[in-house]
Amino acid sequence: MPYPLDAAAVRSWCGLALEALGRERERIDAINVYPVADGDTGTNLYLTLESAARAVEAAFDGHASAGTAPGLADAIGAMAHGALIGARGNSGTILAQLLRGMTDVLAADAGTDGTDTAAGDGAAEALRRALRRAAASTYEAVAHPVEGTVLTVATAAADAAEHAAGEAGDAAAVARAAHEGARTALQATPGQLAVLGRAGVVDAGGCGLVALLGALADALSGEVTATPVAVRADAPLPEAAGCDVAAHTAADGCAEAGGPAFEVIYLLEAADEAVARLRTRLDGLGDSLVVVGGDGLWHVHVHVDDAGAAVEAGIEAGRPYRIRITHFGGGRTKEPALAPRAVVAVVPGAGLADLCADAGATAVTVRPGEPPASGELVQAIRQAHAREVMLLPNDPELRHTAAAAAEQARTEGVRVAVIPTRAAVQGIAALAVHEPDRSFDEDAVAMTSAAGATRYAELALAERQSWTMAGVCQAGDVLGLIDGDVAVIGPDLTVTAMTVLDRMLSAGGEMVTLVLGAGAPAALAERLERHVRERHLAVDTVVYDGGQRTAPLLIGVE
Repeated sequence: MPYPLDAAAVRSWCGLALEALGRERERIDAINVYPVADGDTGTNLYLTLESAARAVEAAFDGHASAGTAPGLADAIGAMAHGALIGARGNSGTILAQLLRGMTDVLAADAGTDGTDTAAGDGAAEALRRALRRAAASTYEAVAHPVEGTVLTVATAAADAAEHAAGEAGDAAAVARAAHEGARTALQATPGQLAVLGRAGVVDAGGCGLVALLGALADALSGEVTATPVAVRADAPLPEAAGCDVAAHTAADGCAEAGGPAFEVIYLLEAADEAVARLRTRLDGLGDSLVVVGGDGLWHVHVHVDDAGAAVEAGIEAGRPYRIRITHFGGGRTKEPALAPRAVVAVVPGAGLADLCADAGATAVTVRPGEPPASGELVQAIRQAHAREVMLLPNDPELRHTAAAAAEQARTEGVRVAVIPTRAAVQGIAALAVHEPDRSFDEDAVAMTSAAGATRYAELALAERQSWTMAGVCQAGDVLGLIDGDVAVIGPDLTVTAMTVLDRMLSAGGEMVTLVLGAGAPAALAERLERHVRERHLAVDTVVYDGGQRTAPLLIGVE
């Protein structure tokens, strides 16, 4: 059954789109040959949407604290605003404008009594108009629109949406038609833009839009397709991407000879008339000019040779801030690193953060229910002050976030390896074998091997009755999760922990790691140590006070 076009749908759309762009990020980066072959379109789109998704979550949290629920206008407005303030690169800036265009229509359809016209019988028509406005707004934002780009794909999506069949309230049918129209238009882009045709790839920004529209269709239909976006011009489902941006020259069509040296991005507080003059000024200084926003807040993106002049133009127009200047030749200038290599680890509690600090690692402590954004991980990488960084996400849900952060850090000259740790105990194992004197690749392999050789478990309390892999649990039951799946259900924390340990050690093991949570009983560690000593000979046990509030006990077996 299709879902209504409401605030909950926007929230779901953000989550699904972030997951989709996380999957497609590397593919999209690899085919980024226009307007500059700098291999960052997928990463920029992911970071932009991540900012949008966090803004939507903040809107829901704000309404929850007031005992109310957000409306469609609140949610879509937060999404557009979050994208605007967090937009990265040319592609992210255009994405922010697309979302603003949709907001102009959908927010206007919000009823004065708190109901949303777009969530009812008029949902399909509202979405058609929103997609049309979104496509038109991108042409307004770009100084010199070029066909065969995301602009073309957005227009095709709007065209397909207008001809979609379905009932008046079936926004899902409109979204699915828009997605299919965008996919078809994407495959035609190499024939519209010569640089894409020569490289044998489709437009990178268009790929991102197809992923975004697919997520919207999934959010409204409730049917997640997770179909990879086709990135080559000649293959429906490619493995990876086309153009080697480091090897190709302008003669190959993957870069423009003599293009501007800098990318300049900033937020700007300014009046509409001042922004009109700014557009003219910046258009004379460089190319790839995109200015989006409104209501006094704008996001400015331009490629120039004179970065100082672009910033000065913003100062004349209003108040620029969050200024980012990137040199296309080799990333932004960095201060000399203070260490050859460092480790950055995401941990769930203060005790584990102290453990990481004692081992010389930089810790990012997770707040309950608030996973870190890629920007927080990038900042931690910067604070590590190293030329090379091993990043330990310690959570499977952070794999895309960590990958995007690593990609962003690489553009700043830092070599980053994401070690695929799925739990804090795997991170502890990886950190234990870290050797900064080894080569980068050897160290990454050793840390990955140590993490992979560590089985992990955690104990949690069931919040409600539900079905699990181990049977039906009741509220208050203790759940023993092994490698992410519920394997044991019990009434007592200690007894359940013993059962989990016995199951894990039945397959062998030399070392047990116990990480105590903030609510763990005082005698728990001693009883479990004694149990392991009595039941499993030659197995050592080490105990840490993790302080995490998410689980009373974490277990690792190496």
